[in-house]
Amino acid sequence: MKKYSGMIVIGLLALFIGLVISIQITTTQGSDQGGLVPVAKAQGYLEELKKVRAEKDAAVQELNELEARMDKIEKEKADEDFFLKGVVSDLEKYKMASGVIDVKGPGVTVTIDDPIPTDEFGDEYSVIMLRYELLLSLVNKMKDAGAEAISINGQRIIATTEISLAGDNVNINTVPTAPPYIIKAIGNSDTIESTLTIRFGIIEQMKSYGLRIDIKKKDEIEVPRYSGILKFRYAEPVVEE
Repeated sequence: MKKYSGMIVIGLLALFIGLVISIQITTTQGSDQGGLVPVAKAQGYLEELKKVRAEKDAAVQELNELEARMDKIEKEKADEDFFLKGVVSDLEKYKMASGVIDVKGPGVTVTIDDPIPTDEFGDEYSVIMLRYELLLSLVNKMKDAGAEAISINGQRIIATTEISLAGDNVNINTVPTAPPYIIKAIGNSDTIESTLTIRFGIIEQMKSYGLRIDIKKKDEIEVPRYSGILKFRYAEPVVEE
């Protein structure tokens, strides 16, 4: 009896193991085919993302139109009032300083790309992304050289801009970016270039990691506005009594 009981237990175990293997094979086959549920969800997320992007583009276009109308009204009123003309001029300066409007002028563009894949520098990871702090140093050197407006891959650098590694990307203004990095800086092109290329400077430091650097002086470059929303949760203006 004990012999038959053992055979029954073994048989049940074999049946259970077979059932588990069958379920795993079915699941694997479903995964190989893409899986209907994940694909459907991904498609839904994609459509939702497209809708949100379209709404954002429409909102940005409307904002640009309203700002253009506001600028026109301000300039028309400024022509009528000398005091208001001075206020509008100061407002333009503050807008440029805060990075909320597009600006143009002479300056430099710096293109930074990863080394050409070799035995020493493989293509399994990005050197500049792992050394993203070099971008911070580069921006600081540009500011030291008097750069009045800076952008990296279309992201305007303002007071609240962060440059940080997040997963497989470097976030700038919370926007994922990847090499090649194109940095634009408006200012005295000779001063900025000499500051960056000075011996033992930031460019030489970058090249020591095998990074490919290209610096060009331009008579006119455009630096885009900050595309995010400025929010102050804690800071507030000081009102004099």
